[in-house]
Amino acid sequence: MKKGKNVLILAVLLVILLGGAGFAYSALREHTAPETVSAMPEAEQTPTESGTPEESQLAPDFTFLNADGEEIRLADLTGKPVLINFWATWCPPCREELPCFQKAYAQYGEEIQFLIMNETDGVRDTVESARSFAEENQYDFPLYFDTKGQGGRAYSVMYIPVTVFINAEGEMVYEHVGALTEEDLFSMLERHLNEN
Repeated sequence: MKKGKNVLILAVLLVILLGGAGFAYSALREHTAPETVSAMPEAEQTPTESGTPEESQLAPDFTFLNADGEEIRLADLTGKPVLINFWATWCPPCREELPCFQKAYAQYGEEIQFLIMNETDGVRDTVESARSFAEENQYDFPLYFDTKGQGGRAYSVMYIPVTVFINAEGEMVYEHVGALTEEDLFSMLERHLNEN
């Protein structure tokens, strides 16, 4: 009888311990920036577009590295619109849409500042692995590296790819979570370039 009572007490304590751990994990998760991002499932893609100046917001600033390892601030890029694409080599939807960004860069590279921003976590992607990937695929768009995760945090990137368009006034006017088709990318660029 005593053995059965001890087992029951242990079972109750285990349930309380697991419940407390689950509660603590949920509470911490809500207040902590994600360490890594995941590839966006196609079914959950969500475009967001601001159609009027009242709805536009200033693009959050962040620091990142260029191909030469120099730190750059987004706020320092002025004079023309900016297109940011957050991506990683291990992300299948990212790899699918990168040829579209290569074509867009070939067509609009003089009019738009392209920031093809690798989410460089140092584990799944490094600066070297991202550079090698771009070279192997003959991408010549400007490659940048979010090595400190500042861009991911500034734009609340939980899933990749994420594409953001910032107008020449520094306002974020478009955001799309998930892969873009070539048609959607070019349509969005034309629409926003004609607004400037």
